Amino acid sequence: MPVTEDLTSQILVIGAGPAGLTAAYALARSGRPSTVIEAATAPGGIAKTVEYLGSRYDLGGHRFFSKSAEVESLWDELASEPLLVRSRLSRIFYDGKFYDYPLKIGNALRNMGPVTASQVLGSYVAARVHPGVDDTFEGWVTNRFGRRLYKMFFESYTEKVWGRPCSELSAEWAAQRIKNLSLSAAVKDAVFGKRGGDVMSLIDQFRYPRLGPGQLWQDAAEKCRAAGCDVRLQERVVAFEMEAAVRPAVTAVLTQDDDGARRRYRVDHVISSMPVRDLVAALPDKPVDVASRAAGLEYRGFIAVALALDTGDLFPDNWVYVHSSQVRIGRVQNFGNWSPDLLASPGTSLLGAEFFSTEGDDLWLLSDDRLIDLAWREVREIGLVSRGRLLYGHVTRVPDAYPVYATDQEKSFAPVRGWLSSLRNLQCVGRNGQHRYNNMDHSMITALIAAENIENGYSRDPWAVNQEADYHEAGKQVG
Repeated sequence: MPVTEDLTSQILVIGAGPAGLTAAYALARSGRPSTVIEAATAPGGIAKTVEYLGSRYDLGGHRFFSKSAEVESLWDELASEPLLVRSRLSRIFYDGKFYDYPLKIGNALRNMGPVTASQVLGSYVAARVHPGVDDTFEGWVTNRFGRRLYKMFFESYTEKVWGRPCSELSAEWAAQRIKNLSLSAAVKDAVFGKRGGDVMSLIDQFRYPRLGPGQLWQDAAEKCRAAGCDVRLQERVVAFEMEAAVRPAVTAVLTQDDDGARRRYRVDHVISSMPVRDLVAALPDKPVDVASRAAGLEYRGFIAVALALDTGDLFPDNWVYVHSSQVRIGRVQNFGNWSPDLLASPGTSLLGAEFFSTEGDDLWLLSDDRLIDLAWREVREIGLVSRGRLLYGHVTRVPDAYPVYATDQEKSFAPVRGWLSSLRNLQCVGRNGQHRYNNMDHSMITALIAAENIENGYSRDPWAVNQEADYHEAGKQVG
């Protein structure tokens, strides 16, 4: 198909999620507007807000908190109204009981009972005295928490999230998400309270846009446009052109919109947040080994099922993790506790039942009606809903939401990262852009670095941004 338009854009940003829009806004703020290409119908990526029959729901639940003052300030600058400050409450459903999360020792001991509590302690001591090999998620967690606690609070939920045994997940994943946490530290915090100045205290409260995270990223897109950016929705990248050199560079990006129109953008700089697998597939002249490794990268999706009920105040949590292999549901959001303005009307509830899935599997292929029936049955089965009538449900499928960490992730991904880094005017940012489970603020920091590099000569490495343990809690896999 011939190119419909041949355009020039000094800077092209691929993706209008948190990373892409942050890069575009940072550049526009310094007088360098860009073109932003987004395949979806709305900005925000996985942080968008879905609207249906007056209800609004978040795709997963996005807390706004960061150790970075720059990111916190940027949220305030982008938002059209002040963010809400919310108290955080979450629990784990395991073996028919609800455990406070983070751990509260009294609640945990009451739920476990003396026999199980003794088994947890004995298992922990045994693992510390005789640690095993920790080259997988299973081994890494067992060595640090003991086999019994691993089976209770890590195995079933993690395998539900990723759809594979923990023995097939990389220890790098565990180290990135739960490093520096320990059973003894968790118990100490539960008994004596969190240490003064500990960043974990940030988790007790978080900020949140009144109409969901999509409100902020819609605001960001509009501010980018007002600053001269061309934010194009429903347009996807299909190919790249490159010049051959010692350090090759991208010279043009080819796109196609939902109406079939094809465009060619001549570019000087490219910032990409598209999935690495798709990026490498679209780039020419890649080494065979890089192409093969990138094609093998895997992603996990999820299905959000919104359930609107005619009854309010069902339970106090923002969300509940479901650590039970007896049900398919993985996590349940209670959106009225995030913001009452997400509800269609007062006195109702809106739950977000989340199923982790991969495009094409049995859950993914279920009809919307069957998914709604399944979600409604399971939230009642685990005791989250004991009253009220279902008014309606709505389903959103999110493919490629989470990059999967294979057991040899660091080794197998290194050639892909190395080759992408060798392209002198292409920078990869964000969660899918780096095939790394970044939080929203870390994704934004990679984008700020990329924008700074365009201004100052590519002096910093966006790949160097990584997770910090203080942001995470033991056992939490998705956030």
